[in-house]
Amino acid sequence: MFTVEVKVGLKKGVSDPEGANTLKSLELLGYDEVKSVKSLKVYRMEIDAPSREEASERVEEMCRRILTNPVIHTHEIVFL
Repeated sequence: MFTVEVKVGLKKGVSDPEGANTLKSLELLGYDEVKSVKSLKVYRMEIDAPSREEASERVEEMCRRILTNPVIHTHEIVFL
């Protein structure tokens, strides 16, 4: 059994209204030291696979099929 996190973010140049709104709110609350906010989505999964390599392949497939849109998203797979 493997615990995996998939971090999904927007590619450089893709508009991030959630990050922009959060930055604006932080500035309005006086957190002027914050210069940039980028939103991410994190999926944590328990994968039952015979090897780490097979787990990685399955998670990569999940990313391609449902978790990401390769046109606008980047992703990172992290084994915990």
